[in-house]
Amino acid sequence: MADVLRVGVLGSGGIAVAPYGVLPNVGAYGGRIEVTALADVDHVRARATADRFGIPGAYGSLEAMLAEAELDAVVNLTPIPAHAATSRAILEAGKHLAVEKPLASTVAEADALIALAAARGLSIVVAPPDLLYEPYERAGELLRAGTIGKVAFARVRSSHAGPGGGPAGWPSDPSWFYREGSGPLLDMGVYGIHEITGLLGPARRVVAFAGVTEPTRTVRGGPFEGLEMPVTAPDNCLFMLDFGDSTYAVVDGTFNVHASRAPKVEVFGRKGVVSLFRPDGPDLELYRTDIAPGVDGWVEPTQPLATNTRRGRYGRALLVGHLADIVLDGAQPVLSAEHARHALEIMIAVETSARERRFVELTTSF
Repeated sequence: MADVLRVGVLGSGGIAVAPYGVLPNVGAYGGRIEVTALADVDHVRARATADRFGIPGAYGSLEAMLAEAELDAVVNLTPIPAHAATSRAILEAGKHLAVEKPLASTVAEADALIALAAARGLSIVVAPPDLLYEPYERAGELLRAGTIGKVAFARVRSSHAGPGGGPAGWPSDPSWFYREGSGPLLDMGVYGIHEITGLLGPARRVVAFAGVTEPTRTVRGGPFEGLEMPVTAPDNCLFMLDFGDSTYAVVDGTFNVHASRAPKVEVFGRKGVVSLFRPDGPDLELYRTDIAPGVDGWVEPTQPLATNTRRGRYGRALLVGHLADIVLDGAQPVLSAEHARHALEIMIAVETSARERRFVELTTSF
């Protein structure tokens, strides 16, 4: 097998170039991943970005990059509505795929991508990369071992104030985040969905509320300060997942969280609690009943239960590194297309439930 994965990057926006993004961090993998080309509909920006990161090939279209560059895989960083069509073109060209979330816009599109990859012997990995972070890996081990007993319910925080909603503004026009086809559910709720289903397994049904809090938003700070943005996608979503056997999770996907002092994820069991990413606290905390005879309390380990060093070291390039592990080493996928399809079905079910005011049964698994 080859020992280097040659990748092309499609898109030169924030996920590509921000300090946490793919291009500034992919070098952490040494020579294991080689970025050979970059494509963007703005060819001038593509060339400038390629020069900045020492990438030899710069193209004004995906088609040109696929036709001319030497590639094993493509990292698809296009806006949400373009994911399905661009990912199909990448797979049809015989390239492995790492794609930003969500995988597609419909379950049928996701099914088609999964079938196409299987027919071509290609691998797909899908953001978000959170389940590769050590705290989620360790939390999963604790839950599967029954450390906190039967899980009753979980709370998952998966939101922020919205692009352009903070005083720092946004580096590019953020208005598309608030239009139909985007919104906080697809942009942010997807994180919480992936995290909790990664910990508890596939959900069985959904019930949800969703709406528009304000019909127009105004960008605060940055180069687009004062820009008024019509809000046509629901910007405030709250939903509950039913995992069966009286196990539930409450998840938010909203552009209305300016700050929080709560953990990102809390899982409550009959014998304890697993808590992840409490602000100003450890990345992973564990509460146990009968930690000593007749005593309940938080576990105070001599070393942290887990730390989130991978995020700081690899940023968004962790997604590409995971694809390299699968393609080059035969590793088992954690960020699978099947899991992403289930998350997509949940997001679609949230919209349906909120609109039709009913429970929605889920049919996919992973």
